[in-house]
Amino acid sequence: MGMEFDSGSLEATEEFLNRNYTTMQIGNTAEGPIRSRITRDTVAAVSLDRLELDFDMRYDADPLGKICVCAVESGSIEENYLDEGVTDVFEPGDIGVLTPPDLPYSGVLHNARYTITMFDPQELARVASADATPVALIGHRPLSPAAGERLKSAIAHVREMAAEYDGVMPRLVASTATQYLVASVLEAFPNTLAAESAAGDRNDAHSATVRRAVAYMESNVREDIAVGDIAAASYVTVRALQLAFRRHYGTTPMEYLRRLRLRGAHEELLAHTVDDGATVGSIAARWGFGHQGRFAARYRCHYGQSPGTTLDT
Repeated sequence: MGMEFDSGSLEATEEFLNRNYTTMQIGNTAEGPIRSRITRDTVAAVSLDRLELDFDMRYDADPLGKICVCAVESGSIEENYLDEGVTDVFEPGDIGVLTPPDLPYSGVLHNARYTITMFDPQELARVASADATPVALIGHRPLSPAAGERLKSAIAHVREMAAEYDGVMPRLVASTATQYLVASVLEAFPNTLAAESAAGDRNDAHSATVRRAVAYMESNVREDIAVGDIAAASYVTVRALQLAFRRHYGTTPMEYLRRLRLRGAHEELLAHTVDDGATVGSIAARWGFGHQGRFAARYRCHYGQSPGTTLDT
């Protein structure tokens, strides 16, 4: 666990929130006893926080500077969206973006237990776009209930990985998990990238784009690369790259990269045995596969046997 806080003091809670989030003033609207419990895990530059605020907390805060996705477990959160001039209420089961990164925010938490997932807004552009056009979320609610459920599953998956590695996640695994989470956020919420015209992208979705992309991926298969990096190396937009791979390979660029990494893990498993100290988990992690069970299922589907069997032979 990267961070833990437990207090019955309003003053201590405010000081903690100021130190770990942004400058803010809080108050107890019910004037009763309080209890604040906050924990944090991290995956690369992503913060995975769980908050239990067992009182009615009013807050007025400076801009957070982060994408902040909130999933409510109990209680409720009233958030004032200054850019939209509205107040929205998040209740148990809801997931949404609490505040635009560059605006101050305010509201009231009513005995709320919830999680927040935070990362730098620049991660949106890194995962989604190869050009200089800013990528931003343009809505605070998911596009559909199904999109919200997929995002909750993605966050739960990354939280599970963080717990398994207990703060020492290998670099490539952490990078892959971060890209997966940020891509899930982009898929779930309306954003500027989805609103752009794709007319030129269709013209760039040709075989030369795929050849450049594959060459770049093969040369950087063990590096921390995102779909935006691949598109930049191919001199096209992310949308054009995705169209090219769908047209010529029937898959996505990142799925193709995962196949290359799976092949690398397979070759390493063949080159080692349990007698020289190699393990399936360590080899999988070096190639960016953070969940051993999912790696084993993918490996068995592709190679017809378990990775443990390959290592033992």
